[in-house]
Amino acid sequence: MRPDPRRTARATAVGAALLLALTACGASESEADTTVEEAVDRVEPIADDAEPALPTTVTDATGATLTIDAADAIVPLSGSLSEIVFTLGLGDRVVARDITATFEQAADLPVVSHGHDISAEGVLSLQPDLILAETSSGPQTALDQIAAAGVPIVVFDPADGIDAAAERITAVADVFGVPDLGAQLVERTEAGIAAATEGMDLSDPPRVAFLYLRGSASVYMIGARDSGATSLIEAAGGIDAGAEALEGDFLELTPEALAAAAPDVILVMDKGLDSVGGVAGLLEIPGVAQTPAGEHERIAHLPDGIMLNYGPRTGDVVADLARQLHGDAE
Repeated sequence: MRPDPRRTARATAVGAALLLALTACGASESEADTTVEEAVDRVEPIADDAEPALPTTVTDATGATLTIDAADAIVPLSGSLSEIVFTLGLGDRVVARDITATFEQAADLPVVSHGHDISAEGVLSLQPDLILAETSSGPQTALDQIAAAGVPIVVFDPADGIDAAAERITAVADVFGVPDLGAQLVERTEAGIAAATEGMDLSDPPRVAFLYLRGSASVYMIGARDSGATSLIEAAGGIDAGAEALEGDFLELTPEALAAAAPDVILVMDKGLDSVGGVAGLLEIPGVAQTPAGEHERIAHLPDGIMLNYGPRTGDVVADLARQLHGDAE
């Protein structure tokens, strides 16, 4: 009934990137990010006030089989899971959120988790009857405390690419006994992803390097083969330069790594870009200005709380990145 402490390198890398981006980079968003944030700051439910059809019996990512009898007070322990629950039309049953649930409908919920820093006391004080977690959720002691109180914990694999979106939506819908709503949401999500690059000329794909930046702590990393960003970049009509040139998940950002990747475009999260002082500050990081991307100041940026979620709003993310890669962005 609890997360398996074994984590894949890819899941850990993606989860760490999302967590660090939202909890460590506290700079306010720049005016240039406002339009992007407004476009993705809400979720659009597939149904209004959906009703779970319980009980259900599911086998989660740890191999545990659980019977779900109630879902009146739900706590999703990741922003991605929160997004799916709300988009299925079950948001009125969510009583708390993880810090990475940044969309408007969840904004007023109490924060009981910072990804790898779950407050068991905070969760239990809300008297939940269902917890949704990921294999990377923790600490394990907090999850053990919640489970010992008799609250069922359903564990999901983290999303590691666009192909995971349908599987995760389906899995969450099955927990609540609403497979038809899950199928509708999968169809809508996949249609949005497919339509994201309609009418664009993708014949000359740029090389894109995903950088994770936390200037306040002097943390600078480049995404490699297992960063989790590859499918997003490819869906937007680009080539993941880090995945092509570098092994691993995230590597220290060095002039040598940048030279090996030789990106035409650098992709960053909004708050990470703010944390280094915007484009001007980014270009001061050793090796950045010497890349083709740096020479032409081709910097793409996406909102932290949605970029690597791979869920119902991924079509919006792909469309936004595609516009920036192919010349139709600001």
